[in-house]
Amino acid sequence: MPLTVAEFVVRWKTYDQSEEAGAKPHFLDLCDLLGQPHPAAADSAGENYAFEKHVRKTSGAEGFADVWFRDHFAWEYKKKRKNLEKAYTQLNDYREELGNPPLLVVCDFERFEVHTNYTRTNKRVYKFNLDDLNRNLPTAGCPLPPLDVLRALFGDTDVLRPERTDAQVTQEVAKKFAKLAERLEIEGRSASREQVAHFLMRLLFCLFADSIGLLPDHLFRRTIENNRLSPSKFQRMLSDLFGAMSDKEKGIFGPYAIKHFNGDLFNSSAVMQLDHGDLGILYDVSKNYDWSRVAPAIFGTLFERSLDPKRRSLIGAHYTSEQDIETLIDPVLVRPLRQRWEEYKTRILEAREVERAEEVARDSKQARLRVDRESEKLLGQWIDELTAVRVLDPACGSGNFLYVALRRMLDLWLEATKLATEEGISLVVPKMVSPRQLYGIEIEFYAHELASVVVWIGFLQWKHEHGVHEDREPVLEKLHNIEYGDAILRRDAEGKPCEPQWPQVDFIIGNPPFLGGSKMRHELSNEYVDSLQQMYAGRVSAGADLVTYWFEKARAEISAAQKLRAGLLATQSIRGGVNRQVLDSIKASGDIFMAWDDMPWRLEGAIVHVSIIGFDAGHEMEKTLNGERVEAINSDLSSGHDLTSAQSLDENRNLCFRTNERGGPFDVDPETAAKMLKAPLNVNGRSNLDVLRRFVGAADITGRSRDMWIIDFYGLTEAQAAKYEIPFETLKHRIEAEIEATKNSSKPLKRRDRWWLHRRPGSDMREATSDLPRYIVTIRHGKHRPFVWLDHSVVPDSGMYAFAREDDYFFGILQSAAHEIWARRTGTQVREAESGFRYTPTSCFDTFPFPWPPGKEPSEAEDPHVKAIADAARELVRLRDAWLNPPDIDPAELKNRTLTNLYNQRPAWLANAHEALDRAVFAAYGWPYPLTRDEILARLLKLNHERSAAHPPAS
Repeated sequence: MPLTVAEFVVRWKTYDQSEEAGAKPHFLDLCDLLGQPHPAAADSAGENYAFEKHVRKTSGAEGFADVWFRDHFAWEYKKKRKNLEKAYTQLNDYREELGNPPLLVVCDFERFEVHTNYTRTNKRVYKFNLDDLNRNLPTAGCPLPPLDVLRALFGDTDVLRPERTDAQVTQEVAKKFAKLAERLEIEGRSASREQVAHFLMRLLFCLFADSIGLLPDHLFRRTIENNRLSPSKFQRMLSDLFGAMSDKEKGIFGPYAIKHFNGDLFNSSAVMQLDHGDLGILYDVSKNYDWSRVAPAIFGTLFERSLDPKRRSLIGAHYTSEQDIETLIDPVLVRPLRQRWEEYKTRILEAREVERAEEVARDSKQARLRVDRESEKLLGQWIDELTAVRVLDPACGSGNFLYVALRRMLDLWLEATKLATEEGISLVVPKMVSPRQLYGIEIEFYAHELASVVVWIGFLQWKHEHGVHEDREPVLEKLHNIEYGDAILRRDAEGKPCEPQWPQVDFIIGNPPFLGGSKMRHELSNEYVDSLQQMYAGRVSAGADLVTYWFEKARAEISAAQKLRAGLLATQSIRGGVNRQVLDSIKASGDIFMAWDDMPWRLEGAIVHVSIIGFDAGHEMEKTLNGERVEAINSDLSSGHDLTSAQSLDENRNLCFRTNERGGPFDVDPETAAKMLKAPLNVNGRSNLDVLRRFVGAADITGRSRDMWIIDFYGLTEAQAAKYEIPFETLKHRIEAEIEATKNSSKPLKRRDRWWLHRRPGSDMREATSDLPRYIVTIRHGKHRPFVWLDHSVVPDSGMYAFAREDDYFFGILQSAAHEIWARRTGTQVREAESGFRYTPTSCFDTFPFPWPPGKEPSEAEDPHVKAIADAARELVRLRDAWLNPPDIDPAELKNRTLTNLYNQRPAWLANAHEALDRAVFAAYGWPYPLTRDEILARLLKLNHERSAAHPPAS
C-alpha cells in the first residue's frame, strides 16, 4: 500500500538490524513510496528485475547482487554505519556480469549513494540520507532533490547523467543569482551596475573555490552559514577574506593561510552591504549546490543574463550547450590538433621501440642515464606546439566558445602526459595548456568581464576533475588578451573610423551577432552603419547582414597568415543574396572545408536555424557538408553543381517585382470597407472605391481569404486625397493615435512627410501590371511554393512577389518542378525550418532559364508545347480552386481548405496534375521525363551559362 516519505523515514531511521534482514523490506517500502511495482510483480521470472541476482565476480568467484533491474541499476545493501566504499567495490565486481547498468546504488538503510556508470562521461555520485529525503531539497552532495534521484532509478535514468545534472544545477543557481543581482540594484545601495557585477563575480568565484578546495576547509561556506543572521559581521569577515585573497604575500583569514588569487577579481577588500534577504539567497546557493559541478559552457550565458535586467526573463530559456559548441569547435580546432598529435604519437612510439631495443642491448643503468632520448624530444616538441596554439573568438560573449576550446586542448595535453607515464618518458617540468592561449573581443561590458572568470573557472574545474594539483600563485590572472571593444569598427585618436587589428592567432572561432541588414540602422545608428559600409566597401555588400563583417575580417586574416583556420556561425541567409559575397570571397582566396547549411541552434531563448562554416586558405583537403564527405562545398553551402555560377539573364528583366509595403495603419476590415463604399459620393464627385482596394497578404494565399481592404491614395497629393473624406480622415486619425500612444516611449513615432501614401507602393510593379487583367504572385517564403492569380484591382502585401504576365504558359513554367527545384537551391532557408525557404528574385528568378526567353516564346496556336503547358496549368488551377471552394461544404470544414493543407496532404489528383504539367514543361525544354533533381539542375545551369554567354546583361 502507498507509503509517505515521513512514514518511510521514521520506519527506517530507527532500524538497526542486519543487512540480510532489512534489504528486502527496505527496498519493498521504497517501491511503495515511489509507486513502483515490486520486483516479483513486475517480473515473476526474474529475468530483468530481481532480488539476489546471481553473478560471477571478475575474480571468478560467485556472488549475489541484492537488487538488479536490467538497464537501470544494481543495488547493494550494507548494515548501518558500515563502509559504503566496500559495497561500491563489490558492485564494481558485478557490473559487467549484470550488463553494465548505468547506475550503481549502495545503501545502509539511512544513507544512499547513487554512482553513475555511463560510458564516456565523468563519474558522479548522488549522496543523501533520510533527513535529506524528508526535506527533498538539493544539497552540495546531491544536486537534485533526493526523490527525483530515486524516481530516476526506475524511470528515465538519463536524468542523472552528469551533463544533464550540471546543466540543471547551473540554471538553478543562475536564477538565484539573478534574484540577488536584482536586490542589489533596486534597493538604493548607491552601487553602479558595474560594481554589482564585479561583486557578484567575486561571490560566485568564492563559492567555486570553496567547492574545489582552493579555499581551505569550506571556510567560505561556513562563514556564510555561521553569520547569515548577522549581516554586519558577515560583511566585516567577507572584507577580511577578500583582503587575504588579494594579498601578494600569504594572506591570513583566521587560522587559515589563503592563496593569492588576484587577477583583478580580488584586487581589493571592498564589499557591498548585504541584508538578511541577500544572505538568505547566498546561504541557499552555498548550502544546497555543489559549485564544482557548475557548467561554465552555459553558466557564462545564464549569469550574463542575470546581470542584465532586460534579459533576466531568458535565464530559464534555451542556452547554447557545450554539445552545440563542439559542432563547430571539433572540426575547426580539435581535428587538426588531434591529427598532429597522432603523427607525433606514432613517431614517439616508434622511438620508444628503438630505445627499448637499445636497453636490451646495453646495460640498463647506462641506458637510463641517457639524456638525449628521441621520445623525450618528440613529446616535448608536441607539448611546446600545443601550448603555443592561440585561439581567438572575436565576438566572445561571456567566453563559452573559448572555454570549450580550452577543455579540448587540455584533453589533448592530458593524453600526452598519460602517454609519458605509460611509456616511461621523462617530462621534467611539462608546460601546460592555459587560458593565456585564448584571445577574445567583446563589445558588451558585462560579458567581457565575465569571460575571464568563466575561462578560469573552466580551467580550474578541469584540473580538479582530472586530479591535476593546483599550486600556482596567483591562482587567477587578468586575461588582458580578452579585449573590451568593437571587433569590426573603431575610432582612431582623431575620431575617424578605422578597422581594428585582430591579434595574430592560429584559429578563429565564434558566434558573431545576428542582425539583418535591414535592421542594422535601427539598432546601431545611421552613423555607425555608414562608417561600417564605407570601411568595408568592395569587400562586404551594402545591405548585408552584420555577421558577414566577421566573416570578411576572418577571411582577410587567413589570406594574410595562410595557416589560420576559422569556424563561424551565421544565419542561413549568408548562403544567398548580398550576404553570399563574403562566401564567394572566401572561396576565391581559400576554401570552405566544413559546413552545416541548416543546423538547429539555441539562441537567446529560442531554437533558430543557422549555418556553420569552417574555412581556411585552401590547405584542408577533407571536405564535409552536413556531416558527410563531399568533393567540394559551394559558396551557397551546397555540393555538386555550383549554382552560384549562374548569371542573371537580361531576358528576365522587368518581370518579377517586389510588392506593396504599407508602413502604416492602412488596413480596413470588411465591415468598415462596406460602410465606406456605401457612403455618398465625395466632394470631387467620386466614389471611395477609387481609393479603397482589395488587399491580399501571404496568409490569404496560403490560408483562407480574410476579405481585407486597404486605403490606397497612390499617385494622389495630400489635397487630392483629402477629397475622399471618410478614408482620409480615418487614416489621419489612426496615425495621430499611434503617434500619441508612443510619444513617451524611447522611440516615439513621427509622422512621415508623405504620411497618406504607402511607404513603398511598388510603383514599378503597378506600372508593369497596369494594363493586365490579372498577374501572378507567390509568397516570399514558405514551406511550399504555390503560384496564384490575382485580379489587377487587388493590391498584394510586401510578403509576396509579383510577376507581370497574364498567360497560362508562363504560370505553368513557374509552377513546374523545374522552377521549384531551381528556386529551392538558389533561395535561402528561413529562420524556422517549418517556414521553408525564401524566394529571392535575384537568385531564384533572374537566373532561371525558361524554355524560350520570356517575350520570345511562340503562342499556343504556334507551338503545341506552349499549348500543352498552358492547358496543364489551367487544369491545375481549376482543380485547386474546386478543392478550395467546393459548393455546399460545411463552414467548419471550409476553414481547413487551404493551399498549405492541400500541399501537406498532396492527394493523388494533385500529384497527377503536377506530373502532367511537369511532363509538358520537360517536353518544351527537350528533356526526357522523369529526371533526377541533380539532372534538372545540371541542365538548367548549362542553359543559363549558354544564354548568359550569348546575351550578357546590359551594363
